[in-house]
Amino acid sequence: MTERLDGTVALVTGASSGIGEATARELAAQGAAVAVAARRADRLDELAAAIREQGGTALVVETDVTDREQANAAVERTVSELGRLDIVVNNAGVMLLGPIVDAPIEEWDRMIELNLRGLLNIAHASLPHLLSAAEQGPRRVADLVNISSVAGRVANAGSGVYNLTKFGVGAFSEALRKEVTTKHVRVSLVEPGAVDTELGSHVRPEIWQDGAAFKDVERLEAQDIAESIAFIVTRARRVAINEVLIRPTEQER
Repeated sequence: MTERLDGTVALVTGASSGIGEATARELAAQGAAVAVAARRADRLDELAAAIREQGGTALVVETDVTDREQANAAVERTVSELGRLDIVVNNAGVMLLGPIVDAPIEEWDRMIELNLRGLLNIAHASLPHLLSAAEQGPRRVADLVNISSVAGRVANAGSGVYNLTKFGVGAFSEALRKEVTTKHVRVSLVEPGAVDTELGSHVRPEIWQDGAAFKDVERLEAQDIAESIAFIVTRARRVAINEVLIRPTEQER
């Protein structure tokens, strides 16, 4: 059974491109009012305009989720202007691959700040509202979807700190799930393999050329992940999809 999202509100981080943008469009198509959050306001404006042209409701929230005050403000603005918060998609993240030895330490800092601290900031600010939404109509259930990676399941040379952050997302998600699942807040972990987004463009060119084992496979599209997220959050109240691993057919690891 698929349940539309009419009357609900979703917040999607990292919504200025890739999986976040596709997910915002998909949730809006399912009837949710969507707050789109990222740092690039111009791209958010374009996304919001596209959603509105299709008859949806979109709120642009320019924010840096690594800043706790900005993350809190993003959540509060969503609730204040759209009325509630039923779904959060913690998608903002960065992948900076490379060997651990002699690594640029600022790359580690950036991944830890965004992949972990940013996700934690949004989750912490959102949980009171999700718990409240789960006690109310129209669905009497709420969803927190954390975007991890296949790198959160298998550690490889050349991605040690990225692995660390994504393993951490998985551990946090499972611990939180055990705390709130009986209150009908569903915590889901989505672990994409190689997706055709701008994520890889952040990797130093020499590292990408030498170490990206999946660079020649037919990659997933952002829409593939967005549809999986929509599947998760449109299940009946009794159904929790806790973990989804999605690889391209040709990706071996």
